[in-house]
Amino acid sequence: MEKIHTTCVYCGCGCGLFLHVESGKVVGASPSSSHPLSQGRLCIKGWLGAEFVNHPDRLKTPLIRSGERLLKAEWDEVLSLITARFKEIKDRCGPDSIAILTSAKGTNEENYLLMKLARAGFGTNNVDHVARLCHAPTVAGLSYAFGSGAMTNPISSLAQADAILIVGSNTTEQHPLVAFHMLRGKARGAKIIAVDPRRTQIADLAELHLSPRLGTDIAWINCFLNVIIQEGLIDEEFISKRTTGFDEVREAVSKYTPEAAEKITGIPAHKLREAALAYGSADRAAIVYAMGITQHTTGTDNVQALANLALATGNVGMEGTGVYPLRGHQNVQGACDMGALPDLYSGYQRVAQAREKFEQAWSTPLPENPGLTALEMIDAAKEGRVKGLLVVGENPMMSYPDRNRVKQALETLEFLVVCDIFPTETTELADVVLPAASFAEKDGTFTSTERRIQLIRQALPPCGESRPEWVVVADLLSRFGVAADYRSPADVMEEIARVTPIYGGVSYDRLGTGGLQWPCPSKDHPGTGILHAEKFSVGLARFRPVEHKEPFEAPEEEFPLLLTTGRSLYHFHTGTMTRRTSLLDREVPGPYVEMNPEDAKKFGVRGGQKVVVESRRGQLYMDARLTLDVPKGTLFVPFHFSEACANVLTSQALDPKSKIPEFKVTAARVRRAD
Repeated sequence: MEKIHTTCVYCGCGCGLFLHVESGKVVGASPSSSHPLSQGRLCIKGWLGAEFVNHPDRLKTPLIRSGERLLKAEWDEVLSLITARFKEIKDRCGPDSIAILTSAKGTNEENYLLMKLARAGFGTNNVDHVARLCHAPTVAGLSYAFGSGAMTNPISSLAQADAILIVGSNTTEQHPLVAFHMLRGKARGAKIIAVDPRRTQIADLAELHLSPRLGTDIAWINCFLNVIIQEGLIDEEFISKRTTGFDEVREAVSKYTPEAAEKITGIPAHKLREAALAYGSADRAAIVYAMGITQHTTGTDNVQALANLALATGNVGMEGTGVYPLRGHQNVQGACDMGALPDLYSGYQRVAQAREKFEQAWSTPLPENPGLTALEMIDAAKEGRVKGLLVVGENPMMSYPDRNRVKQALETLEFLVVCDIFPTETTELADVVLPAASFAEKDGTFTSTERRIQLIRQALPPCGESRPEWVVVADLLSRFGVAADYRSPADVMEEIARVTPIYGGVSYDRLGTGGLQWPCPSKDHPGTGILHAEKFSVGLARFRPVEHKEPFEAPEEEFPLLLTTGRSLYHFHTGTMTRRTSLLDREVPGPYVEMNPEDAKKFGVRGGQKVVVESRRGQLYMDARLTLDVPKGTLFVPFHFSEACANVLTSQALDPKSKIPEFKVTAARVRRAD
C-alpha cells in the first residue's frame, strides 16, 4: 500500500496521519509518529477518518434543479448558469443582495479564494462561515484583550502547566489529543479544574469539578478573580507593566463574593473558593475552553472574563500558561485567518483600514462597508434583501439555530448554490449542487487550533466528476473578470503570503510534516509557538469589566427545563461524514436526550423510552437516557442527527458583540411520546 502523509479532517487538533491507498481506494489510516501534536496517536474518528471518502452517497456530478428534481449537468453549463444568475441579481438588486458562506472544512486556499470572490467578484463583504456559530466570541474577545483572537500557546505547553482550568469543554471526547497533553501535565502534578454543567469524562479525571447553572459563567469567573485579588495572588508587576484597565475590573468583581456567586451559579461557595485558590496559587496556570463558553448571548463577555483572569495572574506569554480556545473544525482557525469574515480581510486586517491595499493587490475596486454575518444573512434572505447565496461545505439546515426559520429563509432565496461532498438537508433546497473533492482528493493547507499551518496531500483522484473547491472558485473569479491564473494551491498560498503579514513566510516547501505556527512573517522566520511573550500586539493588554446577565430564555411554568446541546465522542458536527462511517454510526446510531433521573421521575419518563422534547420553536422525538451526569433541571441533546435536529429547538438570540447564537441555553419541556 502507498502511504500518503496528510492532516486529519475532523476537529481542530490537526493531527498528522497517513492515508493508506490500495487499488485506487483509501483503505485505512494510521498515525504519524513524528507529528508535534499527536505524536503517533489518533482518536477513534481519526483512525476511521477515511472510510467516508469511498461512500456510495458521494456527489459525483453537478446538478441543476428542474422542478422538484435535481438533474445531472455538465460543469461548463452549471458554471455559466451560476455566473449569469449572480450577475443578473447583482445588476438588478445590487451586490449586497448576494452572499457567500464559506467552509471550515475547506482549505485555507479555498477560503481565501471564496472571500476574494465575494469582495472582488460579487462586490460585497457578505462573507462568513461557521466560526460565527462557534468561536466568533474568541475572535472578538481575545482580539480586544490581547490583540490576537487565537490560542496563545502550543497545545503541548499544557503538559508544563501547574493548574489547568477547563471550561465548557468535553475535552477527552471532542479534542482527545488535547486531553492527552493535559493528562501529561496531570501526571507531573498539575491540578485540573473542570467547570461544566454536565459531569463529563474530563470532569471525572479532574481534582475539582464545578457544575454551574447554565448561562452563569461570568459570575463564577468574576468570583475566581475576586478571591484571587483578596488573597493577594495577582501578579502586580505584570499588571502594571503590561496591562491597562485593571482598577475598573477590580471594582466590578468585588461584589462577586463566593456567597453571592453561589446564589447565581448554584456552585457551593467553598468549592468556588477552593477552585479559585487552586488556579490563582499555581506558578503556571492555563485556561482551556470550548463552545460551552462561547455559544451564549454573553459569549464575548465570557471570553473577556477568562482573559481578565489570565492577565490578572500574569499567566500569559510563558510555557505552561496561556488561553486555549479549542476550535471545533479542522480549519475553522484557517477560515478566520483567511478573512472569511464580513469585516476582515486575511490576517485580521480590517476592511476599513486595508481596503486600498487589497484593491491594489487584486486590481479592482472593493466594497467599503462591512457585510452581513451568517445569521444576519439568514434574516436578510427571509426578508428578501439577500436573493442569491453560495454555500460551500456547510449545512445550515442542520447547524444553524431555529431550523424552521432557516428553511423559510433558504426557500425564499431566488438562487441557492451549494457545494459539498454529500447530499445534505441544504442541498435538497438548492437550485444548483456542485460536487466537491474530499480532503483525500486534493492538495492544500489547514490551520489547526494551535495556529499550526499544515499540508494536506492528495492521495486519490477526485471522485467522479467532483472538483476541488479552489478550482471551481478560480473559474468563477475569471468569469467575474478577476485575475485567477492559479496553477495549484501552492500558487494561491504565494498570494496569501504576499497580502497577509502573519502568513508572510509561509510556503509549501517549508511546511514539511509538522507545519509552521503563525505569525511567521518572513521566509527565514521559524514560526511562533507562544504569543505575547515580550509584548502584546495592541501594546498594553486590555482588561474590561463584564457583568453577569441572565440568558435569553429562563425556565418557567410552561417550559420548566433548560436544554443544552453538544457532541458525542463518535460523531462530528452534522454527521455528514461520521454517519457514513460504519463503526462510528454503529456506536451511536440515533438521537437521544440525557436527563437526570429525578426529572425523569417527575415527568413520568423511563430510560430507553421514546420522548418528545419541546421548546417554543418546535419538537423532537428521541430516546431518553437517564444519567446522574446531567444536573436536575437540565436536558442534553447532541446535534448530529437529521431525524431529530437539535436546532429545531434552539433560538436565534444573538450575542450583540460577536453575533453568535445562544445554542447552550434553551427553555424546554419533555413528555412521553405515547
